[in-house]
Amino acid sequence: MTEILRYAAFTDDPSGGNPAGVVLDATGLSADEMLAVAAEVGYSETAFLVPRAGEDRAYDVRYFAPRVEVPFCGHATIASGVALAERHGVGGFALHTPSGLVDVDTTRLDGALWATLTSVEPSVEPADPDLVDEALGALRWDRADLDPAYPLSVADAGARHLVLVVRTRDRLTRLAYDVDRLRDAMLGAGLTTVQLIWPDRFGGYQSRNPFPVGGVVEDPATGAAAAAFGAYLAHHGLVEPDASFTIEQGVDLGRPSLLQVQLSRESSRVRVSGKAVSL
Repeated sequence: MTEILRYAAFTDDPSGGNPAGVVLDATGLSADEMLAVAAEVGYSETAFLVPRAGEDRAYDVRYFAPRVEVPFCGHATIASGVALAERHGVGGFALHTPSGLVDVDTTRLDGALWATLTSVEPSVEPADPDLVDEALGALRWDRADLDPAYPLSVADAGARHLVLVVRTRDRLTRLAYDVDRLRDAMLGAGLTTVQLIWPDRFGGYQSRNPFPVGGVVEDPATGAAAAAFGAYLAHHGLVEPDASFTIEQGVDLGRPSLLQVQLSRESSRVRVSGKAVSL
């Protein structure tokens, strides 16, 4: 029988964060079987790990939403890192994902386990104007809602995300979108989520992430999008090369989450950190 662990990532409160399923040994499971397990679990993603023969603390990982496989999932990676640290001790783990190698470092601070993922090499490209218009139509927004200081882009640090930065917190709060229309636009552009962001007054950001392509209306915490947003800010010179900042997400869903993002002068790869707690 497949053992399915359940964690809430980017929180130390079981009522917060983003729930993730974790299967620490998925040896022998087919893709169809993984998808069926993910659908039964019902979380936005479940991570399936297979230990790599002859390699210590190294795993092949696949991520499944209830409807589709995704190339990378940040919150399920954080949950997997904490689950592995609980069983094998803190330290580093190498996760070989469909997007590439993601190193995960784990440590214990003030009694809580933390995991930090280092993304694959990111990329940022201008967003197709037609994609932006269709996404805004599905969101029931218009361009006047967006902050012109932030370029319209698609960012990828393991999964693709359209980045839309809004002028006001109120616009982010009043999110009621056309699920089918946004899903179709995202599928056409190969997007995993849409990263909706508001810069707060304290140097951090607040975020919401529709995820209709996975069969989930909205993610309470999206580590992959946080990494992509860090790459986006660095690419456009909107932060210092070694900046660190926080993203609050899930507040509007009643599942508050805190994601910590760190950039580096030495590498374009983005580090995303958070806690996780067993459910």
